[in-house]
Amino acid sequence: MENEHTGSRRNHWTFLTNHARVLIAIARDPGVRLRDIAAGCDLTERTVQAIVTDLETDGYLTRTRDGRRNRYAIAPGARFRHPAEAGLEIAGLLAYLTGPHGTPPTPAPPATASATATADDAPHGDGALPLL
Repeated sequence: MENEHTGSRRNHWTFLTNHARVLIAIARDPGVRLRDIAAGCDLTERTVQAIVTDLETDGYLTRTRDGRRNRYAIAPGARFRHPAEAGLEIAGLLAYLTGPHGTPPTPAPPATASATATADDAPHGDGALPLL
């Protein structure tokens, strides 16, 4: 018997939500068409339209007309909604995810024996980049 932990659904989860994918697509190209976002995110145009409306309503982006097209702008200072990330701005995540593809982040230089390290200079756990 399949349950929530063993069924085929278990193998289809992803790290990012559809809202995050749409916001990333807009951050990469503020003049992108909804149909292009839909194709890139494997969503319907109607779903993308609803997500853009959600993002606009909640203050994550603004939409302005530019001739026959829409142009989008990510709201400066927009913050994550979930309490676990409360207070963190989405700009750091967007910058990281919209950078050049295939270019790994530059690791911090190794500490030397003569360097004086403080708690603030310590690496973040496993070398993960902070989001802010």
